[in-house]
Order: sequence, then structure tokens, then C-alpha cells
Amino acid sequence: MDEVAAAIADPIRREILLMLRDEPLSAGQIAGRFVISRPAVSRHLRVLREAGLVHDTADGRRRVYTLVTAPLDELAGWLGRLMRPSGWQHRLDALETEVYRTRRERQTAAERHPSQKETA
Repeated sequence: MDEVAAAIADPIRREILLMLRDEPLSAGQIAGRFVISRPAVSRHLRVLREAGLVHDTADGRRRVYTLVTAPLDELAGWLGRLMRPSGWQHRLDALETEVYRTRRERQTAAERHPSQKETA
């Protein structure tokens, strides 16, 4: 997970991943979309490949890169746990639901029997 997080920490690598989301691209096609040098793009592609986020295949003299999303699953799971409400938040949400349910039941009971006063 650390290697994946480090790989996506760079904005250029994140942009490469977004580019590959739609279709496989050659190294030249990827490099052509950036103002940085081709060797710099190659270094970014190497980092992504070593993190398992892209897969490259030979197509003649070209290298074609494809997005691999499986390594992101562990990171996404960890982020989900981080963003999930705490235990207290769950309890407070349940309490809020119970308060609204009780109010609704009392209101319904009052509408059925308007002459009776509720004591609470």
C-alpha cells in the first residue's frame, strides 16, 4: 500500500493514470501530452509499473501501457476506514433516528386521538 500511495502522490503520475483509464497508450503518446522530457515521463512510468499500477507490453518498438487498478483496492479500503464515522457517530446517528421515530409515532397517535393529551 505504501508503494502505491507514494506512486500516486505525484500529480504527473496521477494524470498518467487518468489518461490510461480510457485506453491503453504508448509511451510516446503519454510523453506527447506533457511539457516535461521523455526521459522524465519514462521515470514516472517506471514508478507506476513498479507499484503495479500499469502494465506494459511490447508492440514492435513501442511500449504500450495499460492501467491496473487492483493495487488501489487496499488503499481505497484503508481510506474508507479512515473516512467512516467513528463509533460515537454511529451511536449518535442511531439516537437521532430513534428521536425522529418517536416524534412521528406521537404525532400519528395525536392525529388519531385528538381529544387525548399526551404526557411525556
